Amino acid sequence: MSALLLLFVCLVLGVLVARFAKPPAGIVPGINWWVINVALPALVLELIPKVTFDPQLWFLVATMWITFFGVWLVFGLLGPRLGWSRGRIGALILVCGLGNTSFMGYPLMQALHGREGLTLAVVADQLGCFPLLASAGVIVASIYAGRTPQPGTIVKRILTFPAFVSLVIGIVVGRLGGWPAGLDSVLVPLGATLTPLALFSVGLQFKFRLGKHELGAVSAGLGWKLLLAPLLCLAIGRLAGVHGLVLTIGVLQAAMAPMISAAILADEYDLDPALANTILSVGIVLSLATIPLGNWMLGS
Repeated sequence: MSALLLLFVCLVLGVLVARFAKPPAGIVPGINWWVINVALPALVLELIPKVTFDPQLWFLVATMWITFFGVWLVFGLLGPRLGWSRGRIGALILVCGLGNTSFMGYPLMQALHGREGLTLAVVADQLGCFPLLASAGVIVASIYAGRTPQPGTIVKRILTFPAFVSLVIGIVVGRLGGWPAGLDSVLVPLGATLTPLALFSVGLQFKFRLGKHELGAVSAGLGWKLLLAPLLCLAIGRLAGVHGLVLTIGVLQAAMAPMISAAILADEYDLDPALANTILSVGIVLSLATIPLGNWMLGS
């Protein structure tokens, strides 16, 4: 309970600071730079060498793919019939297909399931969600914005992302027996800065503007992201014989709030950015209730 309270306090503090304290210009990019380039790689470097092989780990990656390609299929077919613009369809696919599996997923999984849950959350994020953002996400954004995807840029984006590089290093180090104790003690406190700073940054960026013309799209998008996608992943996991914490973390990561970077990508490609940011903000608020509720319903 205290861990969940910390997440809530950091998020609310960010909202209050943005609203009343007049934070310095550039504070959000600065915090995000630290989280992405220092805290997240340190956390990955600490946790990945300790991952033991489990045949069920495929499910953590599969849930991310099911969520993304499922929403692409649903809204790719449904959107034109509802009279939605290509920009609106593209925005919905991005923000409702890609979850906030790091900035919110890591803290929430650690709060609910400790270090073991956090380790599995890293696997789902780094092997599942991030590669999807950098590849299929860019392809979707390009298609619905009428641009041509650049394969070289996509590959470079994946291979140079700090956390992905750390993932590869962590796998190698794990095979060699892990880090020396002294280095591990340095990585732990650096990685621990991710939770408060990430949630504080989310709070700083929080905006809530729900227009009547957006209500249907927001409801449909979050209905998929917070309910239908995790239920589909749960059904597939149980049919495949996946169980225990791997099943729980896979389903909860599939149910995570929309990804901030996906909303930024939608804005970059001019894919109904107002709708993308509305879904992002509403989804973050709702997920603070739906994730613990889903965790309880899974019997965890």
